[in-house]
Amino acid sequence: MILQTFFFYLFAAILLGSALMVIASRNPVHSVLFLILAFFNAAGLFVLVGAEFLAMLLVVVYVGAVAVLFLFIVMMLDVDFVELRSGFLQYLPTGLVVGIVLVAELLIALGGWALSPDVTANIAEPIPALAEKSNIEAIGALLYTKYIYYFQSAAMILLVAMIGAIVLTLHHRKDVQRQNISRQVGRTVANSIEIKQVESGKGI
Repeated sequence: MILQTFFFYLFAAILLGSALMVIASRNPVHSVLFLILAFFNAAGLFVLVGAEFLAMLLVVVYVGAVAVLFLFIVMMLDVDFVELRSGFLQYLPTGLVVGIVLVAELLIALGGWALSPDVTANIAEPIPALAEKSNIEAIGALLYTKYIYYFQSAAMILLVAMIGAIVLTLHHRKDVQRQNISRQVGRTVANSIEIKQVESGKGI
């Protein structure tokens, strides 16, 4: 019990610190790396409370796909960091408004949970006993029956985000030469070979 408490505070402290560094780091690559660290520590917290399926899902989906996708986007796009930093003050009021709204929603949710302890009695789907069904089996049965349409909608959103990231990384740049398939297929002897008349002693 003492060891479990120690690891809980350890994972929670690293999670909060890495989450703070996500928004405090000036380099977007460092922010993504701190985000991956936060995901791993959140997965550790899930394992401590017995939700190993959610921990595995967090590592496989978010670290293995979403966070790596963010990292590829940040590293492959030609981002002007000086321009991003210059526009920080311009978007600061909007960011403060969004932050205040999120904090207010969290306080309302926590206050409602503390003031209404009987809120757990209103759960639509009761949690089955572990002796009857494991939590992985219970989550899978609920996810692919009652919430199948929401699950498919989330998958479509991730697919659109992935396609958008590919389109952004494949934008045409003038300093990068790209392959022209139609030009290569339509090559003939006349436009494939160019004969140069080299004068004696001057080279090419």
